[in-house]
Amino acid sequence: MNAVLAALLLLATSASAAPPAMPAAARIVSLNLCTDQYLMLLAPGRAVALSPLARDPALSTVAPQAARIAWVRPDAEAVLALRPDLVLAGPFGAQTTLAVLARHGVPILRTALPQDFPAIRAETRRFAAALGAIGEGERLIAQMDIRLAGIPVHPRLEVLALEPRGYVPGEGSLEQSVIRAAGFTPAPRSGRLGLEAIAAHPPALIAAAVAPDYPSLATDLLRHPALAAIARRMWRTADLTCAGPWTAEAAATLATP
Repeated sequence: MNAVLAALLLLATSASAAPPAMPAAARIVSLNLCTDQYLMLLAPGRAVALSPLARDPALSTVAPQAARIAWVRPDAEAVLALRPDLVLAGPFGAQTTLAVLARHGVPILRTALPQDFPAIRAETRRFAAALGAIGEGERLIAQMDIRLAGIPVHPRLEVLALEPRGYVPGEGSLEQSVIRAAGFTPAPRSGRLGLEAIAAHPPALIAAAVAPDYPSLATDLLRHPALAAIARRMWRTADLTCAGPWTAEAAATLATP
């Protein structure tokens, strides 16, 4: 085992650098897909209910585990009936519901939606501390870092992350962070690109989400013959829908021929 991996494994068994633990909530409800995944990885035994999206394997990395947990919509009355000690939520949705829960004294923890791996480490530690699961958080971070450290070195080839309808996420996006973690250079373009713009200045590689099982005009661009000569790698939508330790799998997929 090399020195880097040994250091990462040591980190997994030590919580000395992590924030101090908060009293652990016994009944936790998650109303957001991103927080669903943190809850199932950090404290599944205390999950009372998750969002409906947690069971969707196209979007959720914890779909098999989530299938065993009840789901709840972001309705204040339904959530209060579950008697949660803590509610996990996103930064934008269900604001009216969250306001009602707050008036009833229910603690709420919102995700910060990290966009790179340093921020993922910080967010994982924040959630682990809030859930009283610091050791589990450190293990997740160590596993992520081992996965990233194991990615082979690649030439700095230019990669274009192509989303449905020709949208290309720009600087500061999670997709660009994944491209860099995979050893490539993000294409210096962003916004919505047409077929002609891509074909006129083709990247070395196109990165795109695995195509859905049903046809869609939104993803038709990838099937055009003008782009057939450009190599491509397909990453799982679930690995990038929300940023977390699981996002290392997107980088590993991109780096693997």
